[in-house]
Amino acid sequence: MYIYNVTVNIDDSIHDEWLLWIKEHIPQVLSTGKFEKATLTKVLVEEDMGGQTYSIQYRSYSREALDAYYKEDAEKLRTEGMKKFADKMLAFRTELQIVDEYSVKFK
Repeated sequence: MYIYNVTVNIDDSIHDEWLLWIKEHIPQVLSTGKFEKATLTKVLVEEDMGGQTYSIQYRSYSREALDAYYKEDAEKLRTEGMKKFADKMLAFRTELQIVDEYSVKFK
């Protein structure tokens, strides 16, 4: 299992607009059929560059599904956000491979 992680720093001047947009964008990424779910999180650190930072973690079905996303969908979906928010957001992407998962249930 792979996680495609997108970390985005958003300028305060567009924060509210971006947050509304990303909540529509995530379902568009999921509709490609390459991911089983996504988690939107706020990064809880003060950024030297200002703004607010979020992480979107898309859980992929497989390496092949993630590669297919890059080949078939990524450019179009990335371009949309860049056109809309231009120099008011900074994004970087990382891939994570799940090695093992653990959970605990409390009574």
